[in-house]
Amino acid sequence: MSLPLTTIYLAILKPLIQFDHWLFHEINQVWINPFFDLVMPFLRQQEFWYFFYLFLLVFALYNFGVKGCWWAVSLIMTAIVSDLFSSQLIKHLIFRFRPCRNPDIADQVRVLVNYCPQNSSFTSSHACNHFAAAWFIFITLNQTGSWRWLLFAWAFIICYAQVYVGVHFPLDILGGAILGTTIGYGMSILYRKQFGTLSLK
Repeated sequence: MSLPLTTIYLAILKPLIQFDHWLFHEINQVWINPFFDLVMPFLRQQEFWYFFYLFLLVFALYNFGVKGCWWAVSLIMTAIVSDLFSSQLIKHLIFRFRPCRNPDIADQVRVLVNYCPQNSSFTSSHACNHFAAAWFIFITLNQTGSWRWLLFAWAFIICYAQVYVGVHFPLDILGGAILGTTIGYGMSILYRKQFGTLSLK
């Protein structure tokens, strides 16, 4: 015997959404300080990380040659695939107001960027793309040093900034991170089957 959708909503989804709104409120309006207000809008911007992306490209080409070239292409493809799934598929199937456009709370949200996107909040493409990239790099470079764990701190900081500036709920981030992890892991397996693992040893 199946449960009515209203029962499922009241038992599972409503408490989850309430917790999501509470956590958003804490990050966006309580756990704040002037330094975060200054840096968080920049940390979430793709342009801020251009030198990091350039470093990855140079690092791969210098240390691994042709194999590194294919690695760079595969990393770019990972970002493209993750963005297609998040932005072109999930966002069109599941529409959710962003915090800065949610009629129930929009007037309470601290928006620290000069625009509020009108597309769906779920899933966060920032979270999907960066966790996909983090997992791809982590797995394909799994013999190049313990610094690889910093990749997840990098992805987390960007995701946290999305909530902090008021354009995403935490559940949007979680959904994007799960989707990105799945894509990044899958793309890394495909790469390793073709080219193996990159190693400096």
